[in-house]
Amino acid sequence: MSQTERPQIYLISPPEFDLDVFPDRLAAVLDGIDVACVRLALATRDEDRIARAADVLRQVAHARDVAIVIESHLLLVARHGLDGVHLTDGARTVRHARKELGGDAIVGAFCRTSRHEGMNAGEAGADYVAFGPLGQTPLGDGTVVDYDLFAFWSEAIEVPVVAEGALTEALIAQFGPVTDFFGVGEEIWRSDDPLAALKRLLGPLG
Repeated sequence: MSQTERPQIYLISPPEFDLDVFPDRLAAVLDGIDVACVRLALATRDEDRIARAADVLRQVAHARDVAIVIESHLLLVARHGLDGVHLTDGARTVRHARKELGGDAIVGAFCRTSRHEGMNAGEAGADYVAFGPLGQTPLGDGTVVDYDLFAFWSEAIEVPVVAEGALTEALIAQFGPVTDFFGVGEEIWRSDDPLAALKRLLGPLG
């Protein structure tokens, strides 16, 4: 990605949300700022609940010509008219997902902080590779992504890259020149006004 291109926004749903409230919150953000993709990332294992959320959020996203992918649940993609899947196990299941979903579907891979895993995912056919977290988070082991990984990726690898996890305005400013997408989720959904929170977070991009 060239230094002059502004990274695109990739919205990530909260791991838990009220289906009576969240779709309107999502719609307000999509109506207020350009978003490239939405990821449904519910933590629950209740497939009925995930399926209902997929149907509702698909309608919100597709009404605004925004793609929507689902975290991990490969079988729900075709069943609910979604655009693809976000895999959380690095490169391990990228080839399988591509075979199951076909060439037109979006297949993304979260590779934590591993450049090697990211390169394997790209070679296996991932449409994008995500690395994170960028900032400190109570989840995980405290490891954060090194800036040099993104600098290397932006120079040497053509597969688009997503920077996500505990983003701050300072991190947006730092990583803006070396990432294609910022994956934004909990950073804004905790706010009473997610759109305003997102615009504030992206302030350093100009």
